[in-house]
Amino acid sequence: MPLSHRERVTKALSHQEPDRVPFDLGGTVCSSVHIAAYQKLKAHFGIEAEDTIIHKFMQIAAVHEPILQALDIDFRHVGPGGPDSRPEIAVGDDGYQDEYGVVRRKPPRNQYYDLVKSPLAGPISIRDVMNYSWPDASDPGYTRGLRDRLRHYKENTDYAVVLRLPSIFVHATQFIRGFEDWFIDLAADQKLAGVLFDAAVEHSTAVAEQILKVGGDLADVVACGDDLGFQQGPIVPPELYRKLFKPRHKKFLDMVKSRTSAFVYLHSCGSIYKLLDDLIEMGVDVIHPVQVNAKDMDSAKLSREFGDRLSFWGGIDTQSVLPKGSVADVRAEVERRIGDFAPGGGYILSAVHNIQPDVPVENVLAMYEAGKEFGYYPITQE
Repeated sequence: MPLSHRERVTKALSHQEPDRVPFDLGGTVCSSVHIAAYQKLKAHFGIEAEDTIIHKFMQIAAVHEPILQALDIDFRHVGPGGPDSRPEIAVGDDGYQDEYGVVRRKPPRNQYYDLVKSPLAGPISIRDVMNYSWPDASDPGYTRGLRDRLRHYKENTDYAVVLRLPSIFVHATQFIRGFEDWFIDLAADQKLAGVLFDAAVEHSTAVAEQILKVGGDLADVVACGDDLGFQQGPIVPPELYRKLFKPRHKKFLDMVKSRTSAFVYLHSCGSIYKLLDDLIEMGVDVIHPVQVNAKDMDSAKLSREFGDRLSFWGGIDTQSVLPKGSVADVRAEVERRIGDFAPGGGYILSAVHNIQPDVPVENVLAMYEAGKEFGYYPITQE
């Protein structure tokens, strides 16, 4: 007898073999679909309902329930709101300022919003960091209606519920400081960088704690993230990660683990092979998006070295195979990644990050069709 969606996910993330590999689309804001690609998917399924953007600057769509059901997706996403005291402010005809004072704009024909103003860019002092005003972590806008939405999925469906938490500190500080200054600080003024990191992680931990107080008991997975990898390796040397980054990540993750028994999902793009032991040590249960064409991120290598201690969520190549490959290429990619990741459990099938505008609908469909063909246990490895 088939397992429920929630049972399937729980077994997989517990490193047990369920009936088939679980599928995700839209379970997180980094495993969904760009709005331009989503229009094509909606047209295929004949969906005429209005769209909802769940992540503005990445232009990520919420996937409508009929599509999730048609593809037999195992997850449902629930995310917090924004602070009432810091509403989004329109800037010109094509931009906005977010709750952190970061300004982005989307020029004509752009698919995304670009960062154009960082509130702490340029020459600053520790005093400037100390005087920066963070949103109130206790603002009721973060959690309004959150428990009701979680309870709906938990009590009325059998889907695995993913509760989204804030990014930990890397993303926020890069946006607030500006990318160039952020990297310069790591080389020239690590004390300044550390003060900014501490302020950011104090804020994100406090917000996440409020979210988990309201709904941590109803989540099957809690999702957080910080991009730690480039294509060729981590964004900083592992020794610098352990000195400057890891203690802040540990503070956040320790709080999360104290507030929920849900599986802890960490999103990080790029080549993070050299950091995986550190993430496992801090209690990360599953990594996403598993960028398999980045250095050292080969699926067989990752499964062999970490598969008994870590689950993998994603892994279907979005840089080459999904946008440029044939249906046959997509099928071969899915068969390969399932063969590498899925034996013994511990694998969730989805694209590497969000499905982009240049991905044909037939390749999206082929990914999940191949998942059903090759993803039932026992997995055959050739």
